[in-house]
Formats: sequence, C-alpha cells, structure tokens
Amino acid sequence: MLELIDQLRVAVPPEVAQARRITEEAGRITERAREEGDAVVARAQEQAARMLEERELVQMAKQRATEIIETSTREAAEIRRGADEYAAGVLIRLEGECIKALTSIKRGIDMLDERYRPPRPAVDDDALPIEVEAEPLESIAGT
Repeated sequence: MLELIDQLRVAVPPEVAQARRITEEAGRITERAREEGDAVVARAQEQAARMLEERELVQMAKQRATEIIETSTREAAEIRRGADEYAAGVLIRLEGECIKALTSIKRGIDMLDERYRPPRPAVDDDALPIEVEAEPLESIAGT
C-alpha cells in the first residue's frame, strides 16, 4: 500500500500542476472576459447617455423652433397689419387727390362750355307767346 501511495504521489504532481495551470488559465480568461464585458457595458452606457443627450437636444431644438415660428408668425401678422393700414391711408389720400383733380377737370370743362356756347337771345316778357288752353270740342259743340 505504501508503494501505491508513492506511485500516486509521483503520478499526482504533474496532474496537479496541470490542473493548477488550467485553473490559472481559466482565471486569466475569466478576468479578460470580465474586463471586456465591463468595457462593453461602459461603451453601451456612454452611447445611451449620448443618445439621451441627443434626444434632449433634439427636443430642445424642436421646442425652440416652434417658439421661433410662433414669434415670426405674430411679427409677420403685425407687419402685415401695419402695411395694410399704411396702404389704406395712402389710398384714401390718393382718392382725395383724384376727387380734387376731377373737380378741377369738371370746372375746366364747364368753363370751356360757357366760353364757346352761343349767347342766348335776350328775352322780352311782352314778346312771349301766350299759351291758351284748348277746350275740348265736346264742350264747344254743346253736347
């Protein structure tokens, strides 16, 4: 039995050493896998953070764009209203000037008509014919 134990003792150290090497190699592989896994997780977290940040930036940009559009729309309406009021004032003044011009033209035409119209003969009240009302023939005939 001692001999068997000696044989086992002699045979076991290479297998124990091999088992130890395998265990150490497994530990290194496990450590490397853990490091790579941590790196992958860290990159994923960074990417997720960037995506969230980009999403927030996009939302902020959309909100700002909406505000700019609303402000621009209000300002455009105010400018349009001011332009319409100005145009109406100009047209009203133009209408007044046109009326003045037409009045002057009418007076000029009337003055020319007066200048070139043949003079009216002087009217004598005694020379005017007398108008007589005609009686119906039935009343004269006595019917």
